Amino acid sequence: MNEGRLGAPVGRNEIGSFWPIFFWSAALFNFLIGLSGMLAPVPSVDERIIGLLVFCFGVVYAVVARNPLRYAAVLWAGVIGNLGVVGLMAQGVLNGEGGILGIIILSIDLVFAIGFLAFLITRPSET
Repeated sequence: MNEGRLGAPVGRNEIGSFWPIFFWSAALFNFLIGLSGMLAPVPSVDERIIGLLVFCFGVVYAVVARNPLRYAAVLWAGVIGNLGVVGLMAQGVLNGEGGILGIIILSIDLVFAIGFLAFLITRPSET
């Protein structure tokens, strides 16, 4: 980071290219899962609402991907939401409900939750 007049910092802290790619991946994943829930052959109203909310989380992650340091705080919703989904659905998936696809989706949700938490804990402060 460069220094401006009177030694005040100018510019932004760099976070590298991994995190924006990670957040874009989370956005894409949520867009795909959300759309599949909304556009399923015969979804119930509840399934469409859940799909819409998942899609909206994708919008949040896309916003974070564009400026991770500025919007980092909203990732707490992703940590809580993803861990909540994993916690609520894990028993059913482990009992065979949802099959291998359910296991894969919950595993990806868990990876994103851990990644969001890692970013929140290790990110540099925004200037």
